Amino acid sequence: MSKRIQVTFTDEQWEILQKLKGKMGEGDADLIRNIVLAWLSEKSIMSAIVKREISEGEE
Repeated sequence: MSKRIQVTFTDEQWEILQKLKGKMGEGDADLIRNIVLAWLSEKSIMSAIVKREISEGEE
């Protein structure tokens, strides 16, 4: 299953994001998805969710 969302960026924000194209994704969707996942990982949000699910499964 996949979910589509619409986001809006200013021209200045989009210029910055375009500089990451090819480094963090080839298409617009890949680029934004990878940036979001990298941010979630950096903030340890993803690992916290996984750890919680693992501990809940052990109970």
